[in-house]
Parts: sequence; C-alpha cells; structure tokens
Amino acid sequence: MSMNHFSICSHQIVSLQSNSLAMKILMKTINSPRVSTIWTRGFSATTPWQNKKKNNQLKIDPRVTLIRYHMQHPIMPRPLRFGRSRALRHWTIARAWDVWEKRKKRQVDLELQRQYQSIQMALEALRNFDDGSAVDGKEGSRLYRIALEKKGVYSTGSIPIEYARLQTDTPGATPWDHDWKR
Repeated sequence: MSMNHFSICSHQIVSLQSNSLAMKILMKTINSPRVSTIWTRGFSATTPWQNKKKNNQLKIDPRVTLIRYHMQHPIMPRPLRFGRSRALRHWTIARAWDVWEKRKKRQVDLELQRQYQSIQMALEALRNFDDGSAVDGKEGSRLYRIALEKKGVYSTGSIPIEYARLQTDTPGATPWDHDWKR
C-alpha cells in the first residue's frame, strides 16, 4: 500500500502516537501536498447540537437522505463522460437544437402577433365605420357593437367569469353565491 493512499480512523491515530517513527511518517504524509484533506466537514450545514432529538439521537434531514439515496443508488446511471471530440459533437447538437427551438418559437410568436394585429385593425375599421346607426352615448357603429357582444359564452354550462379564481387546495371564503344574478 502506498503511503499517500490510505484512510485513518481516530483509534488508529491514538495507537500511532505511542510509536514515534509511525507518527513522524504520518505527519509527513498528512502535510504532503499530494494528499487531500483527510477530515471533511459534514454534509449538513447545521451543527449536531441543533439536530438532536429529545432522547439525544441526531435528527437526519430527509432532504439529505433523499439526495444521498439518489446519488448513490445502484440503479442511478453514472454521469456521462465524453471524450473531447464527442463532447464537442454533443455540445454542437444541443446548441443547434436550442437554436431550432428558439427559431420555431419565434415563428409561432410572430404568427400570433400578426393574427392579433389583424383582429385589432378589423375592430378599428368597424369602430370607425359610420353607417349612420350610432346611438347617442354609444361609440362606433352597430357592427362594432355586435362584434364585441359576448352572447353564448356561458351557454355550455360553464362557470361565469366573475367566479373564476386560481385552483387551490382549499376552498374560497365563499365557495358559491346561489343568489347571484347577471
């Protein structure tokens, strides 16, 4: 076994302290720049005295347990390790896919923007169209007012828009108002 590759337990250090030659070798090895740290910090950021239960057992954070389980589980595949050319190919393909997705999304957005502007221009033309049917206090023509009517929106038995709220796990303060009239 090489002197630079070994692990040390606390009881081994105590037994080594009695042997001065072994202790000198140990200290040389620990102070060697080729050896990484032997003692490491714990995985959790909280100190052990904060984690103690009532019967002096340490509480283990379930998040830490899950992370350790999924990182060390035998079914978990190993991380991909590519060679330089294979990594470059992978990066190039991934980047090309991202560019393609952005271009496709941009085309969809432009098409929706074109449709929206077309609807806005048609409504503006209807609003400015004067067919002589403008009633006092009402803006635009009769065609414009008919285009903006919302007849039949709730004919399928859907919930009125006044009751729309985000879906949550708990009901609202007043779940339903049976006396409500449009």
